[in-house]
Amino acid sequence: MIAQVRMYEPFVGPHDPCPPILVKYFDTPPQLYLGFQPMNLPQFDPCTALRKGTLWPCLFSPYSPRH
Repeated sequence: MIAQVRMYEPFVGPHDPCPPILVKYFDTPPQLYLGFQPMNLPQFDPCTALRKGTLWPCLFSPYSPRH
């Protein structure tokens, strides 16, 4: 499984007026790593699919709020 959360270190200028944010994070959607939809993918049952927002477990991306 490829990590869906990526990070980068933005440029911090010597004269920035605000405290610097040294590391920024962003999420990438799982369909970026699938390429094409193979046949016979496992599926969630209908009730679980409605709760998770997708029929296929490989396309599920949980939401994790950051503070």
